[in-house]
Amino acid sequence: MIAGILNRQQRRTAYGHRFAAHLVSSLRRNWDIPRFEPPAVAPQGELMNIKQIAVALGVATSTVHRWLNQGIIAGEQLTPGAPWRIRLTDDLRARVAEEAPDDFLTMYQTMRLLGVSRQTVWQRVKRGEIKALHVRRGRKKGLRLKVIRSQSDLFDQTAQTGV
Repeated sequence: MIAGILNRQQRRTAYGHRFAAHLVSSLRRNWDIPRFEPPAVAPQGELMNIKQIAVALGVATSTVHRWLNQGIIAGEQLTPGAPWRIRLTDDLRARVAEEAPDDFLTMYQTMRLLGVSRQTVWQRVKRGEIKALHVRRGRKKGLRLKVIRSQSDLFDQTAQTGV
């Protein structure tokens, strides 16, 4: 399998040859590269491609691509250019709703509330400090955000003095 991936990536040996199983085996022994150990607990969720995920969540495939690029959801590829595989979990299903709860804000409202740029908001979404929710229907469909951890203000005197 490793030889196949290296060959699909158009990599060659030091002598310009294609990789074969015995070459990969020899390299692993020479450099003490351990075998893959599967995790003790199998990951939960069904492994699906982008189109299947889009259908299951009721969103467009372009939305799933955007989420992958922005780091909102995790996906995996065997090699660059290979199809994306994404695990459909309950957490992923919870990121899509018909309507947004009242405590979720638009991107602009979140930027104004926190006093930060759009890029900073995305970084906080990736770190889990802001929860992202995709709303499928209604007048206000699209992305909605909720600040999970309150960010203490550097200049807030009441927080520093305990008053």
